[in-house]
Amino acid sequence: MPPRRTGAAPDLMERPLVLAVESSCDETSAAVLRGPRELLGHVILSQDAHSLYGGVVPEIAARAHIAAIDDVVAGALREAGADLAAIDVFAATAGPGLIGALLVGLTWMKAAAWARERPFLPIHHMEAHLFATAIADPHAVPPFVALLVSGGHTMLIHVREWGTYELLGETRDDAAGEAFDKVAKILGLGYPGGPRIENAAREGDDTAFDFPRPMLATNQRPEDADYFDFSFSGLKTSVLTRVRSLEREGKLGSSIHDLAASFQRAVIDVLVAKTLRALDWTRAPRIVLGGGVAASRSLRTALDDGLNGRATLHVPPPRLATDNAAMIASAAAFHFARGATGALDATARADLPFPGLERSRTARSR
Repeated sequence: MPPRRTGAAPDLMERPLVLAVESSCDETSAAVLRGPRELLGHVILSQDAHSLYGGVVPEIAARAHIAAIDDVVAGALREAGADLAAIDVFAATAGPGLIGALLVGLTWMKAAAWARERPFLPIHHMEAHLFATAIADPHAVPPFVALLVSGGHTMLIHVREWGTYELLGETRDDAAGEAFDKVAKILGLGYPGGPRIENAAREGDDTAFDFPRPMLATNQRPEDADYFDFSFSGLKTSVLTRVRSLEREGKLGSSIHDLAASFQRAVIDVLVAKTLRALDWTRAPRIVLGGGVAASRSLRTALDDGLNGRATLHVPPPRLATDNAAMIASAAAFHFARGATGALDATARADLPFPGLERSRTARSR
């Protein structure tokens, strides 16, 4: 759906009061933001039921969003000292994500926008992650290389300016967060996998098992198709194979911490190496982390060590690393300031195209 001009006054365009909802997976979140960075109210309600199943169950997630969304929105408005009549712009995640979950937030916000006769903006979840760090850190602005690492996506993006994005690399199979969840389940550590593995890894030896570093070789060149891309499915299978071998030997119980540490080290080595490649390729002055895995202290430390002063590293606070409505509101404020609004017939899409994203040209084509 092409954007429409809003016709709003300049002051409203630059600092609208935005109410946004995020419901793409298993967090129900609402936020009230003044302009792109002034966070007035923010509520995030995480769903606990999925830990019983080792992963998110879409039907349970959608029903939980329905039960929670009224109270979550009311809580964000209450924190902001505002009501629906004061809101200038309504926004919601339109994709990617779980369709049933997305529709809950999207439908609620479209109805509110229609009732209040205010603009509505559907927002891309992964683009919003680019804005999350800048809410708390005013220096996390373009140009930068973004490493977006979540349960559903692993992406390296060169952000020359807001709204203009160059995709350098992405996962070809499992996302890093998905790999953490699956390996945590294999190791019996529970869900969500990232923090469970990081906790277990603190007591383990990360050199105990020599797991592969997929798509990472010293002879790769920027023009190679796999130079910036990721793959974690084979690494997960390698862990599973080793676990089965240790089970047969009766040694699994004493090896869990070492397995967790060695697996985490392999994933982080790949993420850091690929991100540093992107930094060298783009010569960007900053690296910005986004997505749930950005909350990993181990990843942050490894990236900071790898940078060695070549660029600055900007990471979101944990509350803005996970799925949250503040980042949806910030992305909405940006698009609204450019004169865009969405249509009330906008619908959710699991494969929603990333706005402004173009795949990188290789060194050969340059």
